[in-house]
Amino acid sequence: MNWDQIEGNWKQFKGKVKEKWGKLTDDQLDQLAGNRDQLAGKIQEQYGISKEEAEKQLRDWADRQGDTYASGASDKRDRSH
Repeated sequence: MNWDQIEGNWKQFKGKVKEKWGKLTDDQLDQLAGNRDQLAGKIQEQYGISKEEAEKQLRDWADRQGDTYASGASDKRDRSH
């Protein structure tokens, strides 16, 4: 999924971020407001991982959100028939 979409719908995605990276607090996530670079930094800091690993985790997570979003959208279309 395009990060601009995640940032634009941050309130929706914030809970999903919290599910994946539970050490991040609600206050931290509110302050980040979907900023990818800041989120990567917080993940790196909280989990003691490299910048590259934090970036990889974010990339993989965002890709999965796109898959989930797309399949959820198709499910809704299927149910309306």
